[in-house]
Amino acid sequence: MRRVSVLLVLLLIAAGLAAGCTAGGAAAPTKGEVTVYVAGPLSGFQANTGQTVAGGVRLMAEQLNRSGGLLGYKVKVVALDDEADSDVAVAVAEEIKAAVARGERVIGVIGHPNSGQTAAAMEVYKDLDLTVITPTASEVALTQHGYRNFFRVNAANDLQATTDAEYMIKTLGARQVAVLYNDDPYGIDLGRHVADEIVRLGGTVPLSVQVQVEQNRFTDEVGRIKAAGVDAIYYAGYEVECPYLRADLRDAGLDGLTFMASDGCFLAATIDNADGAAEGMYVSGFAPSPKTAVDAAWVQAYQAVEYRNPDTYSVNGYSAMQVLAEGIKRANALTGRQVADAIRKLDIKTPLGEVQFQDNGDLRGAQIYIFQVKDGQFVQVAP
Repeated sequence: MRRVSVLLVLLLIAAGLAAGCTAGGAAAPTKGEVTVYVAGPLSGFQANTGQTVAGGVRLMAEQLNRSGGLLGYKVKVVALDDEADSDVAVAVAEEIKAAVARGERVIGVIGHPNSGQTAAAMEVYKDLDLTVITPTASEVALTQHGYRNFFRVNAANDLQATTDAEYMIKTLGARQVAVLYNDDPYGIDLGRHVADEIVRLGGTVPLSVQVQVEQNRFTDEVGRIKAAGVDAIYYAGYEVECPYLRADLRDAGLDGLTFMASDGCFLAATIDNADGAAEGMYVSGFAPSPKTAVDAAWVQAYQAVEYRNPDTYSVNGYSAMQVLAEGIKRANALTGRQVADAIRKLDIKTPLGEVQFQDNGDLRGAQIYIFQVKDGQFVQVAP
Protein backbone atom coordinates (compact mmCIF):
# COMPACT_ATOMS: atom_id res chain seq x y z
CA MET A 1 0.00 0.00 0.00
CA ARG A 2 2.85 2.39 0.79
CA ARG A 3 4.32 1.99 -2.73
CA VAL A 4 0.91 2.64 -4.27
CA SER A 5 0.46 5.76 -2.13
CA VAL A 6 3.90 7.11 -3.05
CA LEU A 7 3.27 6.43 -6.74
CA LEU A 8 -0.08 8.21 -6.55
CA VAL A 9 1.51 11.25 -4.93
CA LEU A 10 4.22 11.40 -7.59
CA LEU A 11 1.67 11.08 -10.38
CA LEU A 12 -0.34 13.91 -8.87
CA ILE A 13 2.81 16.04 -8.69
CA ALA A 14 3.55 15.32 -12.35
CA ALA A 15 -0.03 16.16 -13.30
CA GLY A 16 0.16 19.38 -11.34
CA LEU A 17 3.39 20.41 -13.05
CA ALA A 18 1.90 19.69 -16.47
CA ALA A 19 -1.27 21.59 -15.62
CA GLY A 20 0.77 24.57 -14.49
CA CYS A 21 2.58 24.72 -17.80
CA THR A 22 -0.68 24.46 -19.73
CA ALA A 23 -2.14 27.25 -17.65
CA GLY A 24 0.87 29.34 -18.54
CA GLY A 25 -0.07 29.13 -22.20
CA ALA A 26 2.92 27.18 -23.56
CA ALA A 27 2.27 25.84 -27.04
CA ALA A 28 2.43 22.10 -27.61
CA PRO A 29 5.00 20.75 -30.10
CA THR A 30 3.41 20.59 -33.58
CA LYS A 31 6.03 19.32 -36.04
CA GLY A 32 6.39 15.70 -34.96
CA GLU A 33 9.19 14.07 -32.99
CA VAL A 34 12.95 14.25 -32.78
CA THR A 35 15.03 11.67 -30.94
CA VAL A 36 17.93 12.04 -28.57
CA TYR A 37 19.69 8.83 -27.64
CA VAL A 38 21.17 8.25 -24.21
CA ALA A 39 23.94 5.64 -24.39
CA GLY A 40 25.36 4.15 -21.23
CA PRO A 41 25.25 1.23 -18.80
CA LEU A 42 21.62 0.53 -17.89
CA SER A 43 22.22 -2.97 -16.55
CA GLY A 44 25.00 -4.74 -14.70
CA PHE A 45 27.48 -3.33 -12.23
CA GLN A 46 27.23 0.29 -13.40
CA ALA A 47 23.49 0.41 -14.05
CA ASN A 48 22.91 3.22 -11.57
CA THR A 49 25.30 5.53 -13.41
CA GLY A 50 23.55 5.14 -16.75
CA GLN A 51 20.08 5.26 -15.28
CA THR A 52 20.70 8.48 -13.35
CA VAL A 53 22.24 10.16 -16.41
CA ALA A 54 19.22 9.09 -18.47
CA GLY A 55 16.93 10.45 -15.77
CA GLY A 56 18.49 13.88 -16.04
CA VAL A 57 18.12 13.83 -19.83
CA ARG A 58 14.47 12.80 -19.56
CA LEU A 59 13.73 15.62 -17.12
CA MET A 60 15.25 18.21 -19.45
CA ALA A 61 13.30 16.76 -22.41
CA GLU A 62 10.09 16.85 -20.37
CA GLN A 63 10.65 20.51 -19.57
CA LEU A 64 11.37 21.30 -23.21
CA ASN A 65 8.22 19.54 -24.35
CA ARG A 66 6.10 21.44 -21.82
CA SER A 67 7.49 24.65 -23.30
CA GLY A 68 6.70 23.90 -26.93
CA GLY A 69 9.42 21.38 -27.72
CA LEU A 70 12.62 21.99 -29.64
CA LEU A 71 12.09 24.12 -32.75
CA GLY A 72 8.49 22.92 -32.57
CA TYR A 73 9.36 19.21 -32.32
CA LYS A 74 8.57 16.95 -29.39
CA VAL A 75 11.77 15.52 -27.91
CA LYS A 76 11.75 11.74 -27.47
CA VAL A 77 14.44 10.15 -25.31
CA VAL A 78 15.60 6.62 -26.15
CA ALA A 79 18.06 5.00 -23.74
CA LEU A 80 20.34 2.23 -25.02
CA ASP A 81 22.38 -0.07 -22.79
CA ASP A 82 26.11 -0.29 -23.53
CA GLU A 83 26.59 -2.64 -20.54
CA ALA A 84 29.84 -0.78 -19.71
CA ASP A 85 31.42 -2.84 -22.49
CA SER A 86 33.24 -1.27 -25.44
CA ASP A 87 32.11 -3.89 -27.97
CA VAL A 88 28.51 -3.37 -26.93
CA ALA A 89 29.04 0.40 -27.11
CA VAL A 90 30.07 0.07 -30.75
CA ALA A 91 26.94 -2.00 -31.42
CA VAL A 92 24.86 0.74 -29.77
CA ALA A 93 26.54 3.36 -31.97
CA GLU A 94 25.82 1.25 -35.05
CA GLU A 95 22.17 1.03 -33.98
CA ILE A 96 22.01 4.82 -33.80
CA LYS A 97 23.75 5.07 -37.17
CA ALA A 98 21.10 2.76 -38.64
CA ALA A 99 18.35 4.95 -37.18
CA VAL A 100 19.85 7.98 -38.90
CA ALA A 101 20.15 6.05 -42.17
CA ARG A 102 16.47 5.08 -42.17
CA GLY A 103 15.44 8.70 -41.77
CA GLU A 104 14.82 9.00 -38.04
CA ARG A 105 15.26 12.58 -36.84
CA VAL A 106 18.16 11.96 -34.46
CA ILE A 107 19.39 15.21 -32.93
CA GLY A 108 22.19 13.86 -30.77
CA VAL A 109 23.65 11.38 -28.33
CA ILE A 110 24.14 11.97 -24.62
CA GLY A 111 26.80 9.42 -23.74
CA HIS A 112 28.70 7.42 -23.01
CA PRO A 113 29.47 7.88 -19.29
CA ASN A 114 32.68 5.80 -19.39
CA SER A 115 35.83 6.73 -21.28
CA GLY A 116 36.45 3.31 -22.84
CA GLN A 117 32.99 3.06 -24.32
CA THR A 118 33.07 6.68 -25.47
CA ALA A 119 36.36 6.17 -27.29
CA ALA A 120 35.10 3.03 -29.02
CA ALA A 121 31.74 4.51 -30.03
CA MET A 122 33.24 7.76 -31.35
CA GLU A 123 34.78 5.78 -34.19
CA VAL A 124 31.18 5.47 -35.42
CA TYR A 125 29.73 8.78 -34.24
CA LYS A 126 32.51 10.90 -35.75
CA ASP A 127 31.07 10.39 -39.23
CA LEU A 128 27.44 11.08 -38.30
CA ASP A 129 25.70 14.42 -38.75
CA LEU A 130 24.79 14.80 -35.08
CA THR A 131 26.26 16.04 -31.82
CA VAL A 132 27.65 13.78 -29.08
CA ILE A 133 27.95 15.05 -25.50
CA THR A 134 29.39 12.82 -22.81
CA PRO A 135 28.15 13.55 -19.31
CA THR A 136 31.17 12.15 -17.46
CA ALA A 137 33.85 10.49 -19.66
CA SER A 138 37.16 11.98 -18.56
CA GLU A 139 40.07 10.31 -20.39
CA VAL A 140 42.27 13.16 -21.60
CA ALA A 141 42.75 11.76 -25.11
CA LEU A 142 39.03 11.86 -25.96
CA THR A 143 39.23 15.49 -27.06
CA GLN A 144 42.58 15.13 -28.81
CA HIS A 145 41.36 13.36 -31.96
CA GLY A 146 39.97 16.39 -33.77
CA TYR A 147 36.30 15.39 -33.46
CA ARG A 148 34.14 18.34 -34.47
CA ASN A 149 30.91 16.88 -33.07
CA PHE A 150 32.09 15.82 -29.59
CA PHE A 151 31.84 17.68 -26.26
CA ARG A 152 31.98 16.88 -22.57
CA VAL A 153 30.36 18.72 -19.67
CA ASN A 154 32.90 17.46 -17.14
CA ALA A 155 36.56 18.02 -16.38
CA ALA A 156 39.19 15.69 -17.81
CA ASN A 157 41.50 13.40 -15.86
CA ASP A 158 44.46 15.77 -15.96
CA LEU A 159 42.56 18.45 -14.02
CA GLN A 160 41.12 15.87 -11.64
CA ALA A 161 44.60 14.46 -11.02
CA THR A 162 46.06 17.89 -10.29
CA THR A 163 43.21 18.89 -7.99
CA ASP A 164 43.15 15.60 -6.10
CA ALA A 165 46.93 15.39 -5.70
CA GLU A 166 47.16 18.98 -4.51
CA TYR A 167 44.42 18.42 -1.96
CA MET A 168 46.10 15.28 -0.64
CA ILE A 169 49.59 16.80 -0.45
CA LYS A 170 48.90 20.43 0.43
CA THR A 171 45.72 20.18 2.50
CA LEU A 172 45.78 16.69 4.00
CA GLY A 173 49.56 16.51 4.41
CA ALA A 174 50.06 13.21 2.57
CA ARG A 175 53.64 12.34 1.66
CA GLN A 176 53.79 8.66 0.70
CA VAL A 177 50.78 7.66 -1.36
CA ALA A 178 49.72 4.24 -2.63
CA VAL A 179 47.89 4.61 -5.95
CA LEU A 180 45.37 1.92 -6.88
CA TYR A 181 43.64 2.14 -10.24
CA ASN A 182 41.17 0.09 -12.27
CA ASP A 183 42.26 -1.91 -15.30
CA ASP A 184 40.20 0.12 -17.79
CA PRO A 185 41.02 3.25 -19.83
CA TYR A 186 39.56 5.55 -17.17
CA GLY A 187 41.45 4.03 -14.25
CA ILE A 188 44.75 3.61 -16.09
CA ASP A 189 44.69 7.17 -17.43
CA LEU A 190 43.70 8.78 -14.13
CA GLY A 191 46.01 6.62 -12.02
CA ARG A 192 49.00 7.60 -14.15
CA HIS A 193 48.16 11.30 -14.00
CA VAL A 194 47.62 11.24 -10.23
CA ALA A 195 50.93 9.46 -9.59
CA ASP A 196 52.76 11.99 -11.77
CA GLU A 197 51.16 14.90 -9.93
CA ILE A 198 51.99 13.49 -6.50
CA VAL A 199 55.66 13.26 -7.47
CA ARG A 200 55.60 16.74 -9.01
CA LEU A 201 54.30 18.12 -5.72
CA GLY A 202 57.10 16.52 -3.72
CA GLY A 203 55.37 13.34 -2.59
CA THR A 204 56.31 9.77 -3.41
CA VAL A 205 54.37 6.79 -4.76
CA PRO A 206 55.93 3.72 -3.11
CA LEU A 207 53.15 1.48 -4.41
CA SER A 208 51.14 1.55 -7.65
CA VAL A 209 48.69 -1.32 -8.12
CA GLN A 210 46.26 -2.14 -10.92
CA VAL A 211 43.02 -3.79 -9.76
CA GLN A 212 40.11 -5.33 -11.63
CA VAL A 213 36.82 -3.65 -12.46
CA GLU A 214 34.14 -5.24 -10.20
CA GLN A 215 36.78 -6.59 -7.80
CA ASN A 216 35.24 -7.09 -4.35
CA ARG A 217 38.10 -8.53 -2.26
CA PHE A 218 41.35 -6.65 -1.74
CA THR A 219 43.22 -8.87 0.70
CA ASP A 220 46.42 -8.96 -1.36
CA GLU A 221 46.37 -5.24 -2.13
CA VAL A 222 45.73 -4.34 1.51
CA GLY A 223 48.68 -6.49 2.55
CA ARG A 224 50.93 -4.68 0.09
CA ILE A 225 49.68 -1.30 1.31
CA LYS A 226 50.47 -2.27 4.89
CA ALA A 227 53.95 -3.46 3.95
CA ALA A 228 54.69 -0.27 1.97
CA GLY A 229 54.20 1.92 5.03
CA VAL A 230 52.31 4.65 3.16
CA ASP A 231 50.39 7.43 4.88
CA ALA A 232 47.71 7.83 2.20
CA ILE A 233 45.85 5.94 -0.51
CA TYR A 234 44.37 7.15 -3.79
CA TYR A 235 41.86 5.00 -5.66
CA ALA A 236 40.92 5.61 -9.31
CA GLY A 237 37.90 3.42 -9.84
CA TYR A 238 34.18 3.06 -9.33
CA GLU A 239 31.54 2.82 -6.64
CA VAL A 240 31.35 -0.90 -7.45
CA GLU A 241 34.75 -1.67 -5.91
CA CYS A 242 35.40 1.24 -3.54
CA PRO A 243 33.18 0.20 -0.60
CA TYR A 244 34.79 -3.24 -0.47
CA LEU A 245 38.28 -1.76 -0.58
CA ARG A 246 37.33 0.50 2.30
CA ALA A 247 35.89 -2.40 4.28
CA ASP A 248 39.03 -4.51 3.78
CA LEU A 249 41.21 -1.59 4.87
CA ARG A 250 39.12 -1.19 8.02
CA ASP A 251 39.33 -4.89 8.80
CA ALA A 252 43.13 -4.65 8.51
CA GLY A 253 43.26 -1.66 10.84
CA LEU A 254 44.24 0.75 8.05
CA ASP A 255 41.07 2.83 7.90
CA GLY A 256 42.94 5.65 9.67
CA LEU A 257 45.08 6.29 6.58
CA THR A 258 44.12 9.27 4.45
CA PHE A 259 41.98 7.89 1.61
CA MET A 260 40.77 9.68 -1.49
CA ALA A 261 38.77 8.19 -4.35
CA SER A 262 38.04 9.52 -7.82
CA ASP A 263 34.77 10.74 -9.33
CA GLY A 264 33.75 7.20 -10.26
CA CYS A 265 33.15 6.61 -6.55
CA PHE A 266 31.07 9.74 -6.03
CA LEU A 267 27.81 7.82 -5.90
CA ALA A 268 25.58 6.76 -3.03
CA ALA A 269 26.58 3.10 -3.39
CA THR A 270 30.09 3.92 -2.13
CA ILE A 271 28.57 4.80 1.23
CA ASP A 272 25.62 2.41 1.21
CA ASN A 273 27.68 -0.72 0.50
CA ALA A 274 30.65 -0.01 2.77
CA ASP A 275 29.02 -1.07 6.04
CA GLY A 276 30.14 2.15 7.71
CA ALA A 277 33.71 1.96 6.40
CA ALA A 278 33.29 4.93 4.05
CA GLU A 279 33.17 7.37 6.95
CA GLY A 280 35.97 9.93 6.77
CA MET A 281 37.11 9.14 3.23
CA TYR A 282 37.45 11.83 0.56
CA VAL A 283 36.14 11.68 -2.99
CA SER A 284 36.34 14.05 -5.93
CA GLY A 285 33.54 14.84 -8.33
CA PHE A 286 32.79 16.68 -11.57
CA ALA A 287 29.71 18.31 -10.11
CA PRO A 288 28.54 19.77 -6.85
CA SER A 289 26.21 17.55 -4.86
CA PRO A 290 22.62 17.49 -6.17
CA LYS A 291 21.71 18.83 -2.73
CA THR A 292 23.51 22.09 -3.51
CA ALA A 293 23.51 22.18 -7.34
CA VAL A 294 19.72 22.22 -7.67
CA ASP A 295 16.78 23.35 -5.58
CA ALA A 296 13.89 21.41 -4.07
CA ALA A 297 11.66 22.14 -7.06
CA TRP A 298 14.19 20.49 -9.41
CA VAL A 299 14.40 17.43 -7.17
CA GLN A 300 10.61 17.22 -7.03
CA ALA A 301 10.38 17.50 -10.82
CA TYR A 302 13.00 14.74 -11.20
CA GLN A 303 11.06 12.49 -8.83
CA ALA A 304 7.88 13.12 -10.81
CA VAL A 305 9.54 11.96 -14.03
CA GLU A 306 11.75 9.16 -12.69
CA TYR A 307 9.93 7.96 -9.53
CA ARG A 308 13.26 7.98 -7.68
CA ASN A 309 15.65 10.46 -6.15
CA PRO A 310 18.42 11.98 -8.29
CA ASP A 311 21.94 10.69 -7.79
CA THR A 312 25.23 12.45 -8.44
CA TYR A 313 25.25 12.40 -12.22
CA SER A 314 21.59 13.17 -12.82
CA VAL A 315 22.68 16.81 -13.06
CA ASN A 316 25.31 15.89 -15.66
CA GLY A 317 22.72 14.23 -17.88
CA TYR A 318 20.38 17.18 -17.44
CA SER A 319 23.11 19.71 -18.21
CA ALA A 320 24.33 17.79 -21.26
CA MET A 321 20.80 17.79 -22.69
CA GLN A 322 20.46 21.48 -21.83
CA VAL A 323 23.64 22.22 -23.81
CA LEU A 324 22.42 20.21 -26.81
CA ALA A 325 19.03 21.92 -26.78
CA GLU A 326 20.51 25.40 -26.50
CA GLY A 327 22.92 24.70 -29.36
CA ILE A 328 20.04 23.58 -31.56
CA LYS A 329 17.99 26.65 -30.68
CA ARG A 330 20.81 29.05 -31.44
CA ALA A 331 21.71 27.29 -34.68
CA ASN A 332 18.03 27.09 -35.64
CA ALA A 333 18.84 23.64 -37.00
CA LEU A 334 18.42 20.11 -35.68
CA THR A 335 21.70 18.65 -36.86
CA GLY A 336 24.83 19.53 -38.75
CA ARG A 337 28.01 21.45 -38.29
CA GLN A 338 26.09 24.59 -37.38
CA VAL A 339 24.83 22.98 -34.15
CA ALA A 340 28.36 22.07 -33.05
CA ASP A 341 29.55 25.55 -33.99
CA ALA A 342 26.75 27.09 -31.93
CA ILE A 343 27.64 24.93 -28.92
CA ARG A 344 31.25 26.14 -29.12
CA LYS A 345 29.97 29.69 -28.71
CA LEU A 346 27.65 28.97 -25.78
CA ASP A 347 27.88 30.65 -22.41
CA ILE A 348 24.96 29.32 -20.39
CA LYS A 349 24.11 28.61 -16.78
CA THR A 350 23.45 24.97 -15.89
CA PRO A 351 23.27 22.99 -12.64
CA LEU A 352 26.98 22.36 -13.23
CA GLY A 353 27.63 26.10 -13.29
CA GLU A 354 28.54 28.36 -16.19
CA VAL A 355 29.28 26.27 -19.29
CA GLN A 356 31.57 27.37 -22.11
CA PHE A 357 33.62 25.17 -24.43
CA GLN A 358 37.07 25.18 -25.92
CA ASP A 359 37.41 24.49 -29.62
CA ASN A 360 38.27 20.82 -28.98
CA GLY A 361 35.08 20.20 -26.99
CA ASP A 362 36.57 20.45 -23.50
CA LEU A 363 35.04 22.79 -20.95
CA ARG A 364 36.52 26.19 -20.29
CA GLY A 365 37.06 26.76 -16.59
CA ALA A 366 36.24 23.17 -15.66
CA GLN A 367 36.16 22.48 -11.94
CA ILE A 368 36.66 19.55 -9.58
CA TYR A 369 34.84 19.37 -6.25
CA ILE A 370 36.15 17.58 -3.16
CA PHE A 371 33.84 15.86 -0.68
CA GLN A 372 34.29 14.03 2.60
CA VAL A 373 31.96 11.38 3.97
CA LYS A 374 30.57 12.71 7.25
CA ASP A 375 27.74 11.01 9.13
CA GLY A 376 26.99 8.87 6.10
CA GLN A 377 26.72 11.79 3.65
CA PHE A 378 28.96 13.42 1.04
CA VAL A 379 29.82 16.86 2.41
CA GLN A 380 31.59 19.33 0.10
CA VAL A 381 34.89 20.53 1.58
CA ALA A 382 36.45 22.23 -1.48
CA PRO A 383 36.26 24.56 -3.24
